[in-house]
Amino acid sequence: MKRRLPLVVYLSPVVIVLVVGLVLLIVRCSEAAAPTVGLTAEAVLVSEDGGAIGTVAFRQTATGVLIMADIRELAPGGHAFIVHEVGACTPDFRAAGDHFNPTGGGHGFIHSTWKRGESGGAHGGDLPNLYAGSDGAARADFFTDGITLDTGPRHSIFDADGSAIIVHERPDSYGTEESDTGDRVACGVIQRT
Repeated sequence: MKRRLPLVVYLSPVVIVLVVGLVLLIVRCSEAAAPTVGLTAEAVLVSEDGGAIGTVAFRQTATGVLIMADIRELAPGGHAFIVHEVGACTPDFRAAGDHFNPTGGGHGFIHSTWKRGESGGAHGGDLPNLYAGSDGAARADFFTDGITLDTGPRHSIFDADGSAIIVHERPDSYGTEESDTGDRVACGVIQRT
């Protein structure tokens, strides 16, 4: 009489292969989601008359993007400084569209439920205000995890229509309601470097 092996003996190799495959898939997916450290981009800001008034540099880190602004010829005081959803500054600065908002979040930093990367959080393009001195110069560094320079993730500023950075006439209040930040006084299309 032939002895039958238990079913578990036949299924064990299949289960092992499935578990190993699942682990490899999880590792591969988590690697794909990691930002590409060292990516860079830049926007040359132009005023309403078309003259270059500064630059904004972008550098990707392991946890977000460092944004470095060096601007001149601004009115002294505060200015809203925001990534917008379209990489265009012509025929006028309205071509840049609205705030970059890939998660459908609310405006501003002051939310009781504020959390980047999830619906209900802030716009990905919301940044702190810039402040120009009496000479019209503004220099600032900001860090955000609301955008990425990688192509593919939904918070990528390099989607099909690109993105732009806008300097507004007045500062943002950071509240859930968009404040009147006045005219768009400078615009720059963000481009890879």
